[in-house]
Amino acid sequence: MQYWLFKSEPDAFSIDDLAAKPKQTEHWDGIRNYQARNYLRDEVKQGDQVLFYHSSCKEVGIAGLAEVVKEAYPDHSQFNPESKYFDPKASPDKPRWVMVDVQFKQKFSKVLSLSKIKNMSDITEIGLVKKGHRLSIMPVNENEFSILLKAAKG
Repeated sequence: MQYWLFKSEPDAFSIDDLAAKPKQTEHWDGIRNYQARNYLRDEVKQGDQVLFYHSSCKEVGIAGLAEVVKEAYPDHSQFNPESKYFDPKASPDKPRWVMVDVQFKQKFSKVLSLSKIKNMSDITEIGLVKKGHRLSIMPVNENEFSILLKAAKG
């Protein structure tokens, strides 16, 4: 099992939105960064645990926990000219972008803020605390995942 942090803007898709979906499951679409895509395509596996992170909002930080329930498959939005994620260079026989399905596990009683995460002395490896790391999908080592999960659960 691996551990990940997935970022989403809550006005686009929040932990509450995931919890409200049928079977509390939804695809994680719209990834248009090659490194993040490569993580989804090559490394994210069914059963992996995901820290659900709210970004670009009033309360930036880890809001909940999800689990990967379906591994990478073509992101359908790349083929839709009406979608903001449309990619004219992608085709069904040569898709460029992938998505995974995640399932809601838990919403934390309060968001574990980025400022608190940055002040945790044991958190040094996750991209959130490193300068220039802005990926929307990032790996989290097992030790840091455990520390962050414990802190988020309060």
